[in-house]
Amino acid sequence: MSENTITVTQTRSSIGEKPKARGTLRALGLGKIGNTNTLPDRPEIRGMIARIPHLIAIDADGPQGSDKANESGEAVPAAVADVVEQVADDKES
Repeated sequence: MSENTITVTQTRSSIGEKPKARGTLRALGLGKIGNTNTLPDRPEIRGMIARIPHLIAIDADGPQGSDKANESGEAVPAAVADVVEQVADDKES
């Protein structure tokens, strides 16, 4: 059985970001605009993605729900979009 994967691409610079955001980019294997990395779809990875959605574009492979659009109009898989929305709701509470 094949494991689902998430492909993340850095779309914005980390200049001006806090050190935790820059560290999260590095932990995802990104460092320059345009870099892409394929990662396993695990809760730890989703948590990192949820911290920096404004710096990356996300593409999930495998059986996922329908896609939603993020603020920039890019399609985001429903599973990843749900995690990002849940983190945003928790921050507002």
